[in-house]
Amino acid sequence: MSSRTKSVTKTSGIPALDGLKRYHTIPRFRLGGIYSPGHPEDFEYGGAGGVTLESLGAEPLRVACITTGTPERDESGKITNAVVISPYYSGDSTFMYYYWYDGQEGNDFACGAVVGPGKLIDTDRFFVVFLDAVGLWGASKPSDGLGMKFPRYSYFDCVQANYLLLRDGLNIKRARLAAGVSMGAIQSYIWAILHPELVEAILPVGGLTEADSNTRWLFELMTAAIRSDPAWRETRGDYYHLPKEKHPNQGVMFGWSVLLYTGLSFDLRARQPWTEVCKEVFSWEPKRNQGKLLIPLAKSYDANDLLLRNHIGDDFSLTDHLHRIQAPTLILHVANDQWLRLCTAEKAREQIKGARLFSFEHELAHYAVFRAPNILRNCVLTFLRDIGMKP
Repeated sequence: MSSRTKSVTKTSGIPALDGLKRYHTIPRFRLGGIYSPGHPEDFEYGGAGGVTLESLGAEPLRVACITTGTPERDESGKITNAVVISPYYSGDSTFMYYYWYDGQEGNDFACGAVVGPGKLIDTDRFFVVFLDAVGLWGASKPSDGLGMKFPRYSYFDCVQANYLLLRDGLNIKRARLAAGVSMGAIQSYIWAILHPELVEAILPVGGLTEADSNTRWLFELMTAAIRSDPAWRETRGDYYHLPKEKHPNQGVMFGWSVLLYTGLSFDLRARQPWTEVCKEVFSWEPKRNQGKLLIPLAKSYDANDLLLRNHIGDDFSLTDHLHRIQAPTLILHVANDQWLRLCTAEKAREQIKGARLFSFEHELAHYAVFRAPNILRNCVLTFLRDIGMKP
């Protein structure tokens, strides 16, 4: 594993956990290419027709992870009991560790730890890998310097790059489970599609298997909000020569405000007083505390990083590949999620042989995905017993 390189933006969502990260470099990896599931020799180092970062004058692709738990190895020394946890849209390995690993402050938000000694995912029995994804935080990203010249990568790229991290960086041969929330759930499906030889079971929580009009509309609005910032318009996204305070920070705040409007249930929002809600409401000329909670988001995230991440969902579809999933599948979903609707999870369940789907309603709407394994604990325990991960 290599050491990290310096980035314009932070390398971890939770800086206090940054020291836990491990890094791996993948020379000549092709981003933005075409994947042909069933033909792994064609996409070993990225999709056909993709672009390498080196060809654009940048350093080779970098990926990152946090590992914990107890590895078991075969006669050749390869790990055979891994559990892979992919990150969500704006998150990374430190965020998922913060919410799900035992003893972290974020456990309360998740209604308890999910990963740790004796927990649902038991680190006394399994080797757990929390992953970053291409495009944000510790992995290679536009804010490393390329900006909008960074290739328009895909969900497939995120998974394949991390496959090489597992194979070459961590010496992993088998993953007993691939799990994740939101965008991490999407990656869970792709793990089973691209690498059935590696992944034995999947646990997608609150994800999609194809782009729908609802989410495309939402992220088109967010993208437009970011591009409306005068700093972005004047530089056309080429602003890294400027200090951070002169980047398109207001556009980032505006974009996040668009997301936050529908992230929680409208019933919860209606009960909240304006003095609280206004902290997440963007205004070009804010009054008092308006937009107060958006300021740290502008400091942590980069406009181009978010724009490229938004494009990742354009026209993506796993529909023609879901029949390839042979791994036992447990889908968890928030029934009143206003971003990723329950009907999309139901459609995925119908297309994956033997898949199980359980849902629940919660006032946190999409953000309740972090709580899903604990709220639906009995369903998860039954599934884990059925696949041999629990006695």
